[in-house]
Amino acid sequence: MSQQEFTLVIGATGTTGSRVAARLAADGRPVLAASRSAVSEVGAGAGLGVGPAAGAVAVRFDWDDPATFAAAVEGADRVYLVPPPGAPDPAAVMLPFLRQARTAGVRRAVLLSSSAIAAGGPAVGQVHQALPELFPEWAVLRPSWFMQNFTGGHLHARTIAADGAIRTAAGDGRVGFVDAEDIAAVAVHALTAPRSPDTDLVITGPQALSYDDIAATLTQVTGRPVRHQHLSYEQLRDRLAAEMPAEFAALLAGLDRAVAEGAEDRTTDTVLRLTGHAPNSFRAFAEREAGQRPRA
Repeated sequence: MSQQEFTLVIGATGTTGSRVAARLAADGRPVLAASRSAVSEVGAGAGLGVGPAAGAVAVRFDWDDPATFAAAVEGADRVYLVPPPGAPDPAAVMLPFLRQARTAGVRRAVLLSSSAIAAGGPAVGQVHQALPELFPEWAVLRPSWFMQNFTGGHLHARTIAADGAIRTAAGDGRVGFVDAEDIAAVAVHALTAPRSPDTDLVITGPQALSYDDIAATLTQVTGRPVRHQHLSYEQLRDRLAAEMPAEFAALLAGLDRAVAEGAEDRTTDTVLRLTGHAPNSFRAFAEREAGQRPRA
């Protein structure tokens, strides 16, 4: 075994990172599962047991603590990058780490970005633009909106639980909602394929759906009435500003306005082409989630 054979998974307790780490470990690939705590819950949500027997080693990593960088990349030759959540300028935080990782021997980097952000765009778009110059092998994942936005502690899930409403400024705009399981499958391909993609990959589900469609499906699957409440950009921005910084609230409301204008009304063949299986539909996702949670 060469010294550089681990895959470093940053955000190994997160929505995609936990799934990527679990899939790699299940395939018998050595994993460095990075999180701020680096304790035994790493990957637990996706069934990953941390430790050499499971093919994963927990390592501490904190974007805000450069002292954690060197130990995290030791022994890694590839990395799955989840940007620091909520960072106003992720490039300022990420690029010093990426330069250090390249010097340490990492040769392939797979970055989680967004379908709404192109290379050179705001936020993580600056990291996207820099990635090909830093690594000889790379890929940028640009998934559409996550199906998981309607589960767990996410905002839509909370408002559905509170009063059966999904509130957006997306109007009748459509989105190619994608399951995080499919994003993880594409990520694993990008990390492990003999030839790296060396491009960006827009990832969607099989259908572009409106929020009215989502509400109707959730109503049918759960048996509980769910409605889509149409808000203006200003109404949504002001609602969100009560829960988060005003600048971020305006950004999120702006994304909804772009959806209303058709920015996310598309589907791609990325999941099928790279993994060999069709992406999960929203109905299949909703039925799976409903089966995991008994009705009240």
